[in-house]
Amino acid sequence: MVTDASSGTRAAAASAGTGRPARYSPNEMMAVVAARELRNGEIVFVGIGLPNLACNLARATHAPDLVLIYESGAIGAVPERLPVSIGDPSLVTGSLMVCGMADVFQYLLQNGRIEVGFLGAAQVDRWGNINTTVVGDYAHPTVRLPGSGGAAEIATHARRTIVVARLSRRAFPASVDFVTSPGQRYHGTARSKPALPGAGPVKVITDRGVLEPDATGELVLTAVYPDVTAAEIASDVGWPLRFRDPIETLDPPTDADLALLRERLDPDKLFLKG
Repeated sequence: MVTDASSGTRAAAASAGTGRPARYSPNEMMAVVAARELRNGEIVFVGIGLPNLACNLARATHAPDLVLIYESGAIGAVPERLPVSIGDPSLVTGSLMVCGMADVFQYLLQNGRIEVGFLGAAQVDRWGNINTTVVGDYAHPTVRLPGSGGAAEIATHARRTIVVARLSRRAFPASVDFVTSPGQRYHGTARSKPALPGAGPVKVITDRGVLEPDATGELVLTAVYPDVTAAEIASDVGWPLRFRDPIETLDPPTDADLALLRERLDPDKLFLKG
């Protein structure tokens, strides 16, 4: 059952604030929630940042046989330290194979072999469309962003796509300024096979909760974090956000999760800062 979030805060009452400061940061919570989405043995197309941290956390806990693929051509990388870019030499460490970028996209991604694709976003709209190209008018943008890279292909071909983005009204408008990567629906047209073979964005992991597409493709709130309410999240989304009833309250990171993140995976806080 899906309900309007603005009128359904009772469903999140169990997660109402206690007034106690959190012992973990939003970035740590996002990394842990993203890691929980991964299953052992899956083939994951991942970039740098929190998704990469999440993959390494999953591999250090419940998914030791996770196979990580980077756009630069490192297949099955097991870096000894946290890479700072997709061209970081540490990605070659222990790799099953190092190949050209074209091989990664043609033989693996477009061939349907990528089970999970991770993407970030500057904007995510109500249908899961992603913008990493421009903010404002394309010809005269307010902000010009890095662009697609491989994001459009990942959102098109990966069997399922997981998006990691911090929640704000600016970042979650009703409609993105530019569709860099396809979501579930655009201008009334739903994605469908064979044109877009992958499932598209199936989860959007934010710093306060998780959104998932309903049967129509619209993103709805399905889970909140401890001490967060549905109403708080709805106030930072640019459309009338609905939520699944009952809504789930996700468990916080364990002490073991936090120790791995802080002491082993990102001791210099390259991606955990803030």
